[in-house]
Amino acid sequence: MKSWLIKLGAVLAAALSLGGCGYNDFQRLDEATKSAWSEVVNQYQRRSDLIDNLVNTVKGEANFEQETLTRVIEARAKATSIQVTPETLNNPEAFKQFQAAQGELSSALSRLMVTVERYPDLKANKAFSDLRVALEGTENRIAVARNRYIQAVQEYNVLARSFPTNLTGMVFGYKAKENFTVANEAEISRAPRVDFGGGAAQPASR
Repeated sequence: MKSWLIKLGAVLAAALSLGGCGYNDFQRLDEATKSAWSEVVNQYQRRSDLIDNLVNTVKGEANFEQETLTRVIEARAKATSIQVTPETLNNPEAFKQFQAAQGELSSALSRLMVTVERYPDLKANKAFSDLRVALEGTENRIAVARNRYIQAVQEYNVLARSFPTNLTGMVFGYKAKENFTVANEAEISRAPRVDFGGGAAQPASR
């Protein structure tokens, strides 16, 4: 045990001599990722609230396709049931569940917006139109927040995986964080935007 501690001390001393331990950088970047994550969660919560109002508005349309509406309601319930905290960033399984739930909600919402094209009265409803505009704005905010989080995590992970700061990370428990996957990024960033001028549904551009 004593020998192991001596070796550890030597390694840490070497790390310090090779450019600093990076502890303060870990503190700074860890806080940056938490802040960026909080903004992602806030924007998803805003979207969830808008969807709730959107669903209530759509319910007033006679003969609207219930299956499509039900999928949105169920997907929203699933997404909001997942409790997210800063600790979620260090839990790969919880992070993947969060991604998957938000992806399912995005898909269900996209189908709903496309279906609305077949209901002229609903399209002309001012309350629905206002909600659609607010929803599109929120989707853009989500994209911006996600990009900031991705960048923050990338910067943090470079520090966590680089020598000699990776030694500091091991000693103080700073592990690499989960990030949004490429497949999930393509799915979840596809905002449910519809051309209400009569054209086909178009995915939002990034």
